[in-house]
Amino acid sequence: MLQLERVSIDIINSAKTYADGTKGLKPTNLHIEPGEVVALLGPSGCGKTTLLRMIAGLESADEGSQILFGDQDVTHRPVEQRNVGMVFQSYALFPQMSVQANIAYGLTIRGVDAKEKKQRVGELIDLVHLNGLEHKRPSELSGGQRQRVALARAVAVRPRVLLLDEPLAALDAKLKESLRDELADLLRQLRITAIHVTHDQQEALAIADRLAVMHAGNIMQVGRGEDLYRNPEHAFVAEFLGRINRIERNAQAMSNKVITLGQGSLACPDHLAHSSTLFLRPEDIQIGPTQANGINARISQRMFLGERIELRLDLANQTSLVAEVNNECPYQIGDEVGLTIATHKLLNPKV
Repeated sequence: MLQLERVSIDIINSAKTYADGTKGLKPTNLHIEPGEVVALLGPSGCGKTTLLRMIAGLESADEGSQILFGDQDVTHRPVEQRNVGMVFQSYALFPQMSVQANIAYGLTIRGVDAKEKKQRVGELIDLVHLNGLEHKRPSELSGGQRQRVALARAVAVRPRVLLLDEPLAALDAKLKESLRDELADLLRQLRITAIHVTHDQQEALAIADRLAVMHAGNIMQVGRGEDLYRNPEHAFVAEFLGRINRIERNAQAMSNKVITLGQGSLACPDHLAHSSTLFLRPEDIQIGPTQANGINARISQRMFLGERIELRLDLANQTSLVAEVNNECPYQIGDEVGLTIATHKLLNPKV
């Protein structure tokens, strides 16, 4: 099995200001453990690619920034002295070279002897399931196969850090799902320190050990995907990771310690009594027959999504909620239904 060095990464007070004064990245701190896979997740323009390029050495950092690989300060080192492997959305393969030659390219320019080069390339071809394709050119491969070649080439030089910039974005949905699972398995086998940039939350959740959710040049929250989904610290994180309902409360509802929904209300948990905005995941709403003194709604939209059904529920006060229910739900558009909400699952991140 390919032996790789594993280092921690520390981003300390690191920022990027472009020549026109645009803040590409605000002062940022992030620690990544040796062998950990961290996803930088966020919408376009949030700073995730800027941070990745700074770690790679492709962008210079502002004065006062510090980037450490283990105990080595690489802040001012050029990219060729950082020993990073990179995988891009565009693959960036050499079209005239075979699969074998593409994977071996970095080893060739480093002067690795022929025997060791052959051994490493053979190991990687096995690892990324390209057996039998060694002599094919990129134009003869599928998108998924080309991406595997790019990944093998990046790992062949035994980098200390692997950087992946939207590596699956160019693939169709079904292939992306398949390769996403393969990539997750491969990174866990290699146990290499890796940073994966994506705007796709499902991809990030499937591949990364931890997520760093970014917005407007800031890291909003870092943690395991499940923890961020269930305990978001900020409204942006709550709304970016999956679907969510926002419930506004007026002064009277807060004074009465209730949550008003349509013509009904729920007792508000004590720790949320003074919160004017609450959030609720769609899967935490259960529907059933209407209730005489409960919360009732009319189904205005019904979307069958395979393993689940998404419902839009209109309440009497003109607000609406989105619920996700199992795919055997019998209720249809126009039906009146009763809602059951587990108040202990209400979220209260900073708005």
